[in-house]
Amino acid sequence: MKVSYNWLSDYLNLENTTPEKLADQITLTGIEVDSLIEMGKGLKNIVVGEVKSIEKMEDSDHLNITQVDVGESELFQIVCGAPNVDKGQKVIVALPGARLPGNFKIKKSKLRGHVSNGMLCALDELGFSDSVIPKYAEDGLYLLPGTAVVGENALTYLGLDDVLIDLDITPNRADAMSMRGVAFEAGAILSQEPTFENIQVTEDPSSSIEEWISVSVEDPKDTPYYKSRIVTNLKVTQSPLWLQRRLMSAGIRPIDSVVDVTNYIMLEYGQPLHAFDYDLLDSKEVHVRRAQSDEAMTTLDGQERVLTTENLVVTNGSKPVALAGVMGGQNTHVTGTTRTVLIESAVFESSLIRKTAQSLNLRSESSSRFERGLNLGTIQDALDHAAVLMAEISKGTIISGVAEANDQQATEKEVSITVTKINHALGTALSLEEVASIFTRLQFEYRLIEDQFIVTVPLRRWDISIEADLLEEVARIYGYNKIPSTLPVMESTPGELTDKQRLTRYVRRYLEGSGLAQTISYALTTPEKAARFSLKPSNTTELDWPMSEEHKSLRLSLISGLIDNAAYNSARQTKNSALYEVGHVFYENNSSALPTEEEHVAGLITGSLSENTWQSKAQAVDFFTLKGIVEELLESIGFSEKISFTAIKTLEDFHPGRTAEIRIGNDVIGVIGQIHPLIAQKFDLEDTFVFEMSIEALVQSGKDPVRYQTIPKYPGTSRDIALLVQDTVTHNQVIATIESNGGKWLRNIQLFDLYQGEHIREGQKSLGYSLSYLNPEATLKEDEVNQDFEKVKAALVQELDAEIR
Repeated sequence: MKVSYNWLSDYLNLENTTPEKLADQITLTGIEVDSLIEMGKGLKNIVVGEVKSIEKMEDSDHLNITQVDVGESELFQIVCGAPNVDKGQKVIVALPGARLPGNFKIKKSKLRGHVSNGMLCALDELGFSDSVIPKYAEDGLYLLPGTAVVGENALTYLGLDDVLIDLDITPNRADAMSMRGVAFEAGAILSQEPTFENIQVTEDPSSSIEEWISVSVEDPKDTPYYKSRIVTNLKVTQSPLWLQRRLMSAGIRPIDSVVDVTNYIMLEYGQPLHAFDYDLLDSKEVHVRRAQSDEAMTTLDGQERVLTTENLVVTNGSKPVALAGVMGGQNTHVTGTTRTVLIESAVFESSLIRKTAQSLNLRSESSSRFERGLNLGTIQDALDHAAVLMAEISKGTIISGVAEANDQQATEKEVSITVTKINHALGTALSLEEVASIFTRLQFEYRLIEDQFIVTVPLRRWDISIEADLLEEVARIYGYNKIPSTLPVMESTPGELTDKQRLTRYVRRYLEGSGLAQTISYALTTPEKAARFSLKPSNTTELDWPMSEEHKSLRLSLISGLIDNAAYNSARQTKNSALYEVGHVFYENNSSALPTEEEHVAGLITGSLSENTWQSKAQAVDFFTLKGIVEELLESIGFSEKISFTAIKTLEDFHPGRTAEIRIGNDVIGVIGQIHPLIAQKFDLEDTFVFEMSIEALVQSGKDPVRYQTIPKYPGTSRDIALLVQDTVTHNQVIATIESNGGKWLRNIQLFDLYQGEHIREGQKSLGYSLSYLNPEATLKEDEVNQDFEKVKAALVQELDAEIR
């Protein structure tokens, strides 16, 4: 909303302030000022001139030699190429030494041998946008009225001595989308009551509006208010300079004396109006209804619009003549031959106007105001003022009476608040008198009962409906910068990390130390990706109104996000990726509309963890690379129960032969494995290995305290064993057998060889283990170790059908 400082001064006394000061004060009270626009900044030596004579220049098809009176003792000769220049016109003259936009300096010059002492200016040469220049002046000079005084500063006539305050209006403060609304706001800031012109409607008593038109609405919910007046015997002409000046300053192109009045009233009152050519209505009826499905109409821009039942139309009883609240119809628009106009002032359901404007891409100044709401107290005032201006400017007559669909009156709301509540919420010590003064500055009437204010909220402030709204009004008028800054009073408690926070930080540090980089992925993804890699059965949770289909469902696993990141890297020639993420997954909760959130940790490796060097070659990662990282992480945490990995084939998103559950004791806390080759192929990834574990499960699992032991004083010993077993026998089975039969001095079991191939029977494999023994209190005897070792060999043969080599 561009607010004219000069226009605002019609309502308030601004002698003791400046545009800059007022703009700062408006910003401090809650409406942001985007910028201050000095209309005539940099312009000088631009005066009113009168063309005294005009002569065609020889050898030119468009240049004229004019003699112009600029208020000096002699006439100025100026060469001009404007097609509409003529004798007797009052024009805008840039004298030698004048500066125009772009720092363009006017000098005395010669054109084809003829002296030119300045320039006759068009509006675009003075910095006006093409979008606001009247049609008649687009290709020529802008003519000043005959009352303009020769030699005076022309900037005053054009409104270029004005400053525009450009306001960024928030949706809840639509009252500030009018000059009167801004006047009330500025008046509260300056402790003034704005004064407005008292409009007196002079009607023709010989004719009643009932003889001309009747109005009706199909649904009062769609059209709560609809009023109209008729002005007849008018002549559509150009608007007076003062009206054109105010419209152009607001960024609106002047059209004619009827349309310009409707736009002017919209700027002053915030009430959009529409003017119909009464004779083109071809009816004495106006009816507002929903459009029929696939009903068509042609709007003012010449476009045929196919409508739906979500669109509201104004009809002549049968066919549409306007798209309500958005744009008029081509079949009833005002032209130079119009002699009678029907002026519409209405309130339409805001959601219908918003949907129509969006669906047809027809956003306008009018539709934006209907969408945000209107002042119900000025519907009639705006209509009356428009009728008076049209009758005055276009020399018409106002038909007696107002045609309206209903005569209900809007009522003002009452909202109460106590001084105690205000001071408690703001941390202030305002007195009753100070709060009363604020409501008076806002032009809010009130009743006071003890320390409670019962405030009657004027219709122009439809954004105020609850106690908190009044609290905000007091705060911003008192001054946000005056509200004391205080710290909350609370008992001081020492801060410390919870077990979950401590464990999560440790997991992050460990994985980063192992070469994995942290990533953060969106919790929202596609329904297909959200359902993959889940640790437990669950339906996905989907948003009713997603921003896009790519971010519709809450994830059940972190792995999908890691795969997306790895695929992104791979597409940019980074084939080696080692990533991890700590984040939330979301499982369906049958007892609530909200899902159950669990914090998980997941990791991914693909390619190689090292680069080729002159000393060594890069080695591709495999299942055991990632298993080693996970196993060492879990062992370093120190769980009291055994950590194990159990092969599974039930997860369809994983490789059926390279996947295992991660267990602590008998509890499954995660999964580790290779992603299915078909998924890897889809994302253009090499062999990719992932794991995911529940942080919640890690926290809840029992842990042994860390114990430190002295370095053994006595030497240990070791025994190696090689055996042949069926290839269905797992490493875990072998380890379990050795541990259960290894004796009390067995300290460590290490697999040092695995072989299948030549010299080994098909269906078998060769395993080599090193067993370490130690007695921390004495030197081990060979007989003790040999006895325990023989038990191990016997158990392997008996339990696993192993062949000792």
